[in-house]
Amino acid sequence: MKTEFKAKFLQHINKKRQDQGFTLIELLVVIIIIGILSAIALPSFLSQANKAKQTEAKQYVSSINKGMQAYYAENTKFTTDVSLLGLGLKTQTTNYGYSIGATSAEGVTSVAAPNAAAAASLKGYAGAVAVTAPDASGASGTQTILCETTGPGAPTAAIALLGTGTVCNGMTLVTK
Repeated sequence: MKTEFKAKFLQHINKKRQDQGFTLIELLVVIIIIGILSAIALPSFLSQANKAKQTEAKQYVSSINKGMQAYYAENTKFTTDVSLLGLGLKTQTTNYGYSIGATSAEGVTSVAAPNAAAAASLKGYAGAVAVTAPDASGASGTQTILCETTGPGAPTAAIALLGTGTVCNGMTLVTK
């Protein structure tokens, strides 16, 4: 009889605990922890979204640069028309507008400027393709460069096309 009484007593205690639920203090602690975690995670998430958008611009400008190199190899001149490169790229996307600058015998520049709505949070990119100086055999080639603005906004400084000395003026070098 004693063991049966103990079992019933334990069932009665467990039943009371199941009916009680959470206390107000326990709920407040959980809400505070969730608030702290979201305050830490939200800025990180937003910066990752901007990095993804900026990766689009880097990829487009790099593609334009490579397409321009191929175009120059076939035609021995540069073009200002993105459609002539045969890349299938849009000149306007949700986040950026893409353009090719004036061409010269030494090279050409391309720009990825953030759209007005995104200009406050996205960096701008500029690329260039330059003709390299002839080597000992008299053959010359091309080189590319990709530059990034130091802060949000469109690239304002031009890229100097100096053959092998191509540099980013007032911007950060991404790839060469």
